[in-house]
Amino acid sequence: MSLLDHIKKENDIKKMNMEDMPELAHEIREFLIENISKTGGHLASNLGAVELTIALHRCLDLPKDKIIFDVGHQSYTHKILTGRKDEFYKLRQFGGMSGFPKTSESEADAFNTGHSSTSISAAIGMVEARELRGTDEKICAVIGDGSLTGGMAFEALDQISQLDSSCLVVLNDNEMSISQNVGGLSSALSKIRIGKAYNELKSGVENMLLEIPSVGYKVAKGIKKSKDSIKNLFVPGTIFGDMGITYIGPIDGHDTEKMVEIFSSALKLDRPVIVHIKTKKGKGYKYAERYPEHFHGVGPFNPETGKSVGTKKAPSYTEVFSDKLVDMGKKSDKVVAITAAMSKGTGVKAFQKEFPDRTFDVGIAEQHALTFAAGLAAGGYVPFVAIYSSFLQRGYDQLLHDICLQKLHVVIMIDRSGIVGEDGETHMGIYDTSFLRSVPNLTVIAPRGAKDLEDAMDYALECDGPVAIKYPKGVAYTEMDDRNFKYIMGKAEVINFSSQIGEQKCKTVALLAVGNMVSTAKEVRDKIKDETSYEPELVSVRFINPIDTDRVKDTIKKFDYVAVIEETIKRGSFGEAVAYEIAESDSRCKLLHYCIKSETVQHGSVRKLKELCGLDADSIYKDIMKHLKK
Repeated sequence: MSLLDHIKKENDIKKMNMEDMPELAHEIREFLIENISKTGGHLASNLGAVELTIALHRCLDLPKDKIIFDVGHQSYTHKILTGRKDEFYKLRQFGGMSGFPKTSESEADAFNTGHSSTSISAAIGMVEARELRGTDEKICAVIGDGSLTGGMAFEALDQISQLDSSCLVVLNDNEMSISQNVGGLSSALSKIRIGKAYNELKSGVENMLLEIPSVGYKVAKGIKKSKDSIKNLFVPGTIFGDMGITYIGPIDGHDTEKMVEIFSSALKLDRPVIVHIKTKKGKGYKYAERYPEHFHGVGPFNPETGKSVGTKKAPSYTEVFSDKLVDMGKKSDKVVAITAAMSKGTGVKAFQKEFPDRTFDVGIAEQHALTFAAGLAAGGYVPFVAIYSSFLQRGYDQLLHDICLQKLHVVIMIDRSGIVGEDGETHMGIYDTSFLRSVPNLTVIAPRGAKDLEDAMDYALECDGPVAIKYPKGVAYTEMDDRNFKYIMGKAEVINFSSQIGEQKCKTVALLAVGNMVSTAKEVRDKIKDETSYEPELVSVRFINPIDTDRVKDTIKKFDYVAVIEETIKRGSFGEAVAYEIAESDSRCKLLHYCIKSETVQHGSVRKLKELCGLDADSIYKDIMKHLKK
């Protein structure tokens, strides 16, 4: 029986001997590689955090004590150690286990995460709640060095320095290199610094000096200043010390015994402590160690070779954007690119390789990215800011206040718009239509396919003002690439006119499709045309803001049914704009609105989720026919 088989529920790990921990870590890594190779998931980050998670679980009593994983990419070992090993075969699949911490999934998951830089803020809130209640649970936030680049993390650090009660922040650093002598010295000093005798002596001496009339405060302050000056020469992490936070580290993040010793001592202190842990991303799997960026989020792969499983697909929307941006960069030296720590994921990497001086990776800092883009635009350049839809939510104020109110020429390329799939509700891009339509001076375009995306980018470059172009994850639609319909501000593209207008007015329907849903709408149209006597009109909406009100009004007059098909939530959608126009007119036209009726969507394949939302061609066809037959 393997050691892993003894883990049935939280805290079972405490029954094991410390000398068995290296073998347990090895078994967990083998388990993760085997299972993620079948389901896909976040591999490299989880392999790097195995010992770190083991150490925390040996020091904490779950679910009473709380671990908040920043982002949550690294929570797989935590899920295993809380009794969810047998659920990994359905990881990130519909009805299966989430790839992120979920409070609805287990009491041991303290806080839902998916976006970065939130853990310290949540931990402080839990600490203050603990103090108000008068309870004694331990609170720990685990944050990566990448997430620490997010401004929200520093806002939280500013507040945590004011706490006078226990809170552990583990900084999981898998990027910076540390020389052996500094690491050894730092480890030794850290051990002294958190020792009970040292802290009691330090507090006693300071209190005694402060009691001396007139000169005590000055002497205590002078000693502290000298001590800190000497410490700054040898001990890294003084930025935390300067903020008033006890800093410990760097510590080897693959030495479980050392981490248990440090964590146990740090959790006994009545103040916040940051423990700096050095880990290796992809630890224990040579391909993930060599290519950590590729194995950050990976689909099914062959564990023997590390190569992805499946045939080569047609270009994705991200790849179409990437190639077009490089082409535009060659033609205009005013084109610059901005990414927020996602150069590969958003497709900016090719431009970065070709034009390194015109590419800016600002780290996980979406708010800064947008205002930085505004500054570049004010300086005469045309920034293309490539960002995932779910991450753009974090920069709403900067988009509105710094870019759009000033009508600055910034192009926001919104990747992963619509249903994203396996990453679940925190990563869904189903809200962008709703919040973008309310932003003044912003042109919002939803291209129907690959060539249309390229044309939209050309159009955006020539615009005088801010433009957002949104497109989904996955293979780019190319069936209509031979069409050449010129972009005109706010004008929709009629793909197929109906020949039945006037003949069967009460039996006809127009399909108004938004972005990538044009391909689905075409399937619906072809099916209705082939299997009935009706011939629907098909329109690619193209512009979500401003909308083509002339086209919408004309459609309302001519057709008895208008079917709006879009991959977004209902509230604030394009369909709602059409409903408003219908309400304002005296037409008897009825709106059939195919969108996402629920306001959250769980994880699963895009195909499965579209079926559940009624956004697949068969579901739409059946519903439209139900109305036409009345």
